[in-house]
Amino acid sequence: MAYGDRQRLGFFTRLLEDAPAADRYRFAVDQIAAAERAGFDTAWVAQHHFHRDEGGLPSPFVLLSYAAALTHRITLGTGIVTLPLEDPIRVAEDAAVLARLTGGRFELGVGSGATPGSFPPFGKEPAQRAQLYAEHLRRLDDALRGIALTEDGGALYPAAAELRATIWQATFSAAGAARIGAVGHGLMLSRTQPRADGQWSLAEAQRPVVDAYLGALPAGARPRVLVSRTVFVTDDRVTARALAERGLERALPFARRAGVEIPAGASTAEALAILDVHIGTPQDVVDQLAGDTVLRAATDIVFQAHPVDPPHELVLQSIDLIGGVVAPALGWSPVRRAAAFAGGRR
Repeated sequence: MAYGDRQRLGFFTRLLEDAPAADRYRFAVDQIAAAERAGFDTAWVAQHHFHRDEGGLPSPFVLLSYAAALTHRITLGTGIVTLPLEDPIRVAEDAAVLARLTGGRFELGVGSGATPGSFPPFGKEPAQRAQLYAEHLRRLDDALRGIALTEDGGALYPAAAELRATIWQATFSAAGAARIGAVGHGLMLSRTQPRADGQWSLAEAQRPVVDAYLGALPAGARPRVLVSRTVFVTDDRVTARALAERGLERALPFARRAGVEIPAGASTAEALAILDVHIGTPQDVVDQLAGDTVLRAATDIVFQAHPVDPPHELVLQSIDLIGGVVAPALGWSPVRRAAAFAGGRR
């Protein structure tokens, strides 16, 4: 499978550095600019409300607008907007404006959200999540299609029908993936995929979801499968060992919520492999990722530093090593070399 003739390489941040909000936002934009210089194709941010340690960004369109002004080539995306909590017309308007500001360098990822406590402050009930999501997705699509929204015929301005072809939906289930495939949207897979009993590998858990999506695509529709993986790369094995311990400690709470259990006596390396957290030198990480069958099937490979969340300077180094060594070793090739963007900001 390929996106056109090649896989796209992406960078994703949840903005969870141990820093004040202003620094988190500055770090995220600096990392997006670094990803562009390293040749990455896409950069993604997630929306989370209220909880500092769940995610640091309630307003993704604002941050991506700022990032757009400081980049030239990289495509920016939301991974995801929590659609049940948003007015879908406002999402369409914000997406349309951002698409114009970026010259088309924007893709819209949406999902139903995973934090029940975020619903009541918006006057929503968590039990209505699926119903709200379906209704808001329909209204979002209507707005992007350009249907009349007012009694006097007023429609979305600026018009952005082309954004419909960029929509991604996130899901954990095969049934959800089939619904996404049936409408021709992109399938967005998270590294926090729940696992059934006996499933030790993330790829094993995600393969049925991908298959359901591909099986439901209309004839002739182009598949779009985005797969996210935790990757931190360093050329210093001492740093790698220290951050491996940190990564394991930080990953365990997320793993337990996804039904992942670590056998007693497992080494740090074995535990990280089960958790699908990849830390090490470029060759270490290439070796760890080489057997990931879902990664090979994806049109979009997206790497994130969470839940390791190293210091900002080390994330920048990791981005360079991923773009320069790891991703090419896995078969990715940049559209243009990073040197063409050495200036970074305009």
